[in-house]
Amino acid sequence: MMKSSFILNNGCTIPIVGLDTFQGEGDNSKVKEIVPAALKKGYRHIDTASAYGNEKYVGLAIRESGIPRDDIFITTKRSQTWHKSSDVAEALQRSLDDLLLDYVDLYLIHFPYAYGTGPNKSTVRHPSGNGKPVIDYELSRAYPEVWKAMEALVDNGKTKAIGLSNFNVLKTKRILRSARIKPAVNQVELHPYLPQQELLECCNQNGILLVAHQPLGGRPLRIVSPNASRPGPLNDAKILKMASESGRTPAQSILSWAIQRGTAVIPKTSNELRLAQNLELAALNEKEFEAINSLVREAGPIRYLDPSAHVGFDVFDEVSDEPVADSAP
Repeated sequence: MMKSSFILNNGCTIPIVGLDTFQGEGDNSKVKEIVPAALKKGYRHIDTASAYGNEKYVGLAIRESGIPRDDIFITTKRSQTWHKSSDVAEALQRSLDDLLLDYVDLYLIHFPYAYGTGPNKSTVRHPSGNGKPVIDYELSRAYPEVWKAMEALVDNGKTKAIGLSNFNVLKTKRILRSARIKPAVNQVELHPYLPQQELLECCNQNGILLVAHQPLGGRPLRIVSPNASRPGPLNDAKILKMASESGRTPAQSILSWAIQRGTAVIPKTSNELRLAQNLELAALNEKEFEAINSLVREAGPIRYLDPSAHVGFDVFDEVSDEPVADSAP
């Protein structure tokens, strides 16, 4: 068996395997069944977000589970319409109210960019009618200032740790230049076709744990998935062969590889058998590990979550800290 947890830079323990509750274009009511099933299987790391619209379901499942609060690691994220420094405390409090909790273990900035906001913090859409969000360019460049407000949430005990999500190397380093409290985590898309080696090295050097969302590849919302038609690593011939020969599932092979690289993982599934299998991991041998390492050179890199066309700039640009121009998407 592999190790079951990592120690964050604040001294807290995070279970290595968590449950991603994002349902994409699916029905959020499934979360009412998935989270209790996961907790019964032994999951103690549940990942949600304000933007997922399912925090109430997650909160009820946790309360009804009977498992002590301190035994469950809960992550949630602040959405792009709550990007002002003055918004941060209220954004977390709303999440806590929905989750029926006094604190979360980890609170993340979901994306580094900000949307224009309408009534009740709704997203303002482009006047052309193209359905795309209006970007608040000034706030999108001010994420280091927002980080200061995130730090205050640790000070007042509303969250034990704070972190980033979907931040590249450039943006992570910009946060670090002025941070009083370092990010504990950076949660990003990471899988054999997008191993994020440079970002992994940056985070390791700065004591930040990289957590892999979409660790098996996959297709997020269609509007931010330009590569949705490209098969993911779960269907890679080499991984299928390796899994067959080793007695693992393809998912177990990929998740074990990710953990051996020093990252935590939050796979998503609503299948109870796979829920259990994703916890039953064992170390790969060197040949297997290197075979998966090589896949990016053969099939990748492939990024399945890429909102560039949706927001009008490349949020993952490592040369310029986008958005640079005040242009509409």
